[in-house]
Amino acid sequence: MASKIFVNGSIYVTGVGSRPAAVGVVDGVIAAIGTRGEVGDRIGRADEIDLAGGLLSPGFIDAHLHPIMGGAERGQCDLNQAATREEVLRIVAEFAAVLPEDAWVTGGGWRQDVFPNGLPTRQELDAATGGRPAILRSGERHSAWANTAAFRAAGIGATSPDPSDGRIEREADGYPSGTLHEGAIMLVQSVAPEPDFDAMYRGLLVAQDHCFSHGITGWQDAILRVHDNGIDALDVYLQALERGDLQAKVRGALWWDRNRGLDQVGELIERRNRAREWAPRFRADSIKIMLDGTCANFTALLTQPYHDGHGHVTENHGMRLVPFEQLGSAAKELDAAGFQMHFHALGDQAVRDALDAISSLPRPSLQRHHLAHLQIVQPDDADRFSLLGAIANLQPLWAQSDAYMHDLTIPFLDPQLRELQYPFATLERAGARIAAGSDWPVSDISPVAGMHVAVNRNATGAPNPGPFLPEEAMQLRSIWDAYTAGSAYVNGLEDRVGRISVGYDADFAIFDTDPFTAPPEQIGEARVVSTWVDGREVYSHDARV
Repeated sequence: MASKIFVNGSIYVTGVGSRPAAVGVVDGVIAAIGTRGEVGDRIGRADEIDLAGGLLSPGFIDAHLHPIMGGAERGQCDLNQAATREEVLRIVAEFAAVLPEDAWVTGGGWRQDVFPNGLPTRQELDAATGGRPAILRSGERHSAWANTAAFRAAGIGATSPDPSDGRIEREADGYPSGTLHEGAIMLVQSVAPEPDFDAMYRGLLVAQDHCFSHGITGWQDAILRVHDNGIDALDVYLQALERGDLQAKVRGALWWDRNRGLDQVGELIERRNRAREWAPRFRADSIKIMLDGTCANFTALLTQPYHDGHGHVTENHGMRLVPFEQLGSAAKELDAAGFQMHFHALGDQAVRDALDAISSLPRPSLQRHHLAHLQIVQPDDADRFSLLGAIANLQPLWAQSDAYMHDLTIPFLDPQLRELQYPFATLERAGARIAAGSDWPVSDISPVAGMHVAVNRNATGAPNPGPFLPEEAMQLRSIWDAYTAGSAYVNGLEDRVGRISVGYDADFAIFDTDPFTAPPEQIGEARVVSTWVDGREVYSHDARV
């Protein structure tokens, strides 16, 4: 591999910001940093890469990503870009029209805020699908939309009970109205066809290309599960590694089955061990534990009950998907077995449950347990992150003034919880170690879009109702660190990636401009022009590598 010198631009310095410098790369590793002359003297003859005044950043590492799901959905009924109810129904109808009459319509990405009360009906899906059975996940994947043919195929009717970990929305006579939440999704999903191995494999490679186009060179896959059709998502990665197709650096989070107990730990150890030969490029030693749902479907676990549409207090605190006693036992067993825990913790009670579970472990734990989403966090619990060594895994794109927040969330939260949402600055002041990710395909994969919201508390080019809780805004260098060094730490690769430093892998994201020299409201306008992994270009905006 030819040596390279990156010149005529700035580099990102962890914890500081940008500064002018050249970077020399030899054999895929950063060998020198300094002036053009200093780097040339150090590494000798090399190809020059002109940064053209842009910024060379460490490659981003997405700490919470669903690449196989996101990539595979691009071959299904993809509703992620539909902005209205009419557009959703048009896309579904066009997709269904080319399918055989008995084929299922699967996919997802529909926005809850385009339907009344966030609840689409079976009748409108019936009309769009022409009688074909259909199940389509919502954009945040915690709800699903099914039609009458799908309910019939699953044997679900007016007298079918809700599962303990989910809810069926119903018509006046009790028949399912079309929307399912959390564990109720599986009542229909379990009889629908799932992508086969080849579709999942293609999905992973499509997702990798999508990541590279946004400067993402590594990630933590937040769900590596064994699917109902018997396909283990871990096997998809292992084959990609054997074929040399996986170029990104990945840590996988194996799925904790909340319907089982500690008997599954042995199986998780066996699956982890199958991946060990590929470390450190790929590891499967994290465990995803889903503690609650989301606020938009009233399943996020809260300390204060939800309000109804008239502002009256209900008895619903959300769903505790893992009983606390089971969580404590599982945490001890998994930590002792050397697993990292990756908690889905969105409501403040779920956050507290996760922190309580970590606090019950022998300290200090070496496994770098982290809590993702963190929509609502009590101030006292924010202070516990640093004390416990728990990592705050942020999805910053959600901390904005949009319809999800103003129509589907704020009216239903207790007033004292509304002001505690996405407390990024509070967590940072409390000394929490911070990582960041996108939760793609739940939301936009772009780290730049996420960082723009973290700093501005509003989206690029969004109608301006005012920033959302602006006192919780972060400095650009803090959220940049979270997407690079912070997420590298979560993945156990902080000595190899996440910084522009001599001896580190040459994993880079190169931008057309330097966002640190622009006004904060222009952060989201920066564009990735090329991405490099181990000193090799894997994406070019011009060449579409």
